Order: sequence, then C-alpha cells, then structure tokens
Amino acid sequence: MNKIAEIQEKLRALGLDGLLITDEKNQRYAAGFAFTDGAVLVGREKAWLITDSRYIEAAEKAAGAVLTVQLYDRQLPLKELLRRDIKEAGMESLAAEDGKLSYREFQEYGKALGLELKPCGNLLQELRASKSREELMYMQQAQDIAELALEDVLHVIKPGMTEREVMAELVYSMLRRGSEGNSFEPIVVTGEKTSMPHGVPGDKLIKAGDFVTMDFGCIKGGYCSDMTRTVAVGYATEEMKQVYDIVLKAQLAGIAAARAGIPGRDIDAAARKVISDAGYGAYFGHGFGHSLGLDIHESPSANPSGLALMPVGAVCSAEPGIYLPGRFGVRIEDIMVLEEGGCRLLTKAKKELLILPI
Repeated sequence: MNKIAEIQEKLRALGLDGLLITDEKNQRYAAGFAFTDGAVLVGREKAWLITDSRYIEAAEKAAGAVLTVQLYDRQLPLKELLRRDIKEAGMESLAAEDGKLSYREFQEYGKALGLELKPCGNLLQELRASKSREELMYMQQAQDIAELALEDVLHVIKPGMTEREVMAELVYSMLRRGSEGNSFEPIVVTGEKTSMPHGVPGDKLIKAGDFVTMDFGCIKGGYCSDMTRTVAVGYATEEMKQVYDIVLKAQLAGIAAARAGIPGRDIDAAARKVISDAGYGAYFGHGFGHSLGLDIHESPSANPSGLALMPVGAVCSAEPGIYLPGRFGVRIEDIMVLEEGGCRLLTKAKKELLILPI
C-alpha cells in the first residue's frame, strides 16, 4: 500500500514539481515502507525510495512498480543522490516537511540540493486525515487485538496487583495476539491516581473499591488503535456510579453528534454540555477526541478549538472524562470513523460500568 498517486495529484494541484519526505511516518504513508534513514522523493511523474544497506532488500520487496528504489552509501551520499534525481527529473519547485524538519535541516537540504525549498505546509497532514479502506482495515485489526487483550486482563485484575503488573499483562497479551507494538506507552492507574488523565503506571496496589483506568492501544500494519476503559474492583460507591454514568452519557452524545463536514468543536460541545449540565464542567479539561492513524495523535481534532472541518474517513477518538483531584476519575474511550451523516465505531467492547468480582 502506497499513496504516491494521491501525492502526485496534490503536487499538480499546488503547482509543485516534487516533494521531499524524510519523516518516518510520512515515508510509511507515501511509500508503504518505514525506515529510520533515507528519503522518499515524489515527482509529478516518478517517485524514488532511497535507503541504505540495512533496509535495501526489504525496500525492494515492498516498493511496488511506482517506486524506484535506490541505495545510498559513503561513495554516493543521500543528498548527492537526491540532487542527481532532482536534476534528471527537471524539478524546479521542491517542497519539504517544514513541520518535521528543524529550521537548520530545512536550510541544509535546500543548500545541498541547490534549490530554495518550499514549505509543504499541511499537504501530507490533509491527505493522511482521510483513511482508505485498507488503512481502516489495519486500524480495525489493531482495535480488535486491543479488545481481546482487555478481555484477557479483566480476568486477572484483583486487589494486590500493581498498576505496572496490569500494564505488563496488557502489553504481553497484545503482542501475543499479533500487535506490532504499542500505539503509545499504556496508562494504567488506580484509586486516587485515576484523577490524573495521563497518570504513569507505578507500584501502587489495586484495592477493593478502586476504579482502575486503562488507556492503551496497539499497532497493526503501522496503524494505531486507542481505547480507554474504567472498571471498578469489587464495588463502587453511588458517587462513582453517578460520575461514570455522566461520562458515558457525554460520550454517547458526542458520538451521536459526530459526522464529517462539521468542525471538531461541534462534536466536543455536544459531549461537554452533558458534563457541564451535570455540574462537572470544571473537571473535564481535555478535548473530546483526536484523530489517529499512523500516529496516535493526528489532525483534525474534536476539541473546543477545533475549527477544521472533519473529513470523510477521519478516525477520531471519543474520550470524555471527569477527574476529581485526589479522589477518582473516569474516562471512556472508543474510536470512530466519520462518515457523511454520522459515524461508525471501530470499538466493539462493552462500556457499561463493569464491577470486577474479587
């Protein structure tokens, strides 16, 4: 899977002769192959994948017919090879990733290639926002793996386990079921630490009557999943149940409002109103959701400042929360595909309050 044709179409529309791609995730998007060094060069009619001896064999197998694979080494360094290709293709206007390269790197590339590089701006960001059928397939597979891992872990959580042990069980289960790695460092927190949205798993012991919040995801085909579930161990107080119910109602309201063609802030507002009306508005500090794909956080987002219109095919999280400092917190997260007139959930796991037996 590569996106060379889509990028070439964008280049023609913008009047650019070519695009230099050096970011690893953008290289994967463009060429369907990830590597830590080298570059992808996309011209209007031709594209090149340039790498070193560590990746050359795998690159040749993955490249497909639309990419010319080239090897750079000490005798023919990367920038010299790029300069040769650019000259042979007759490129005069070349863009590069101004959002990924440092100012120094951007200037050095331009000098070495003999061109004044143009910033590509949101060119790749906008293309990556709408997922293809194949991209959605990988994201569904990643989500399915994460949900199976959750089922595994729910059967082992008990008082006396540490947050770190639960995290380890999640990671092992995802790997055993086919994960290529974590979408991000998993969050597993319990008790009063659940009031910290990005709390770090440690040696805190789970106790009866605690909430346990698990925020995690895995990678399949290079694409991320993301989910959060908050469960109670043994029992939950009436206040804990009430807060959980408000968060769930807020999430359902945001999902009901979600569709392509509207700004992300409108989705956020539908969920935020439920929490505010219940008197907990001050305890929901983050946005309702973020787009994801090759990266765990992509654009556009469904938050109060989200002015960009959500495109068809965007995958966005739905993760409202209420966090009562020093006491407890609740977050529930699914991921959804935005479509015309609504959305479709990739997440299938139940989200009604689960009280684990002890």
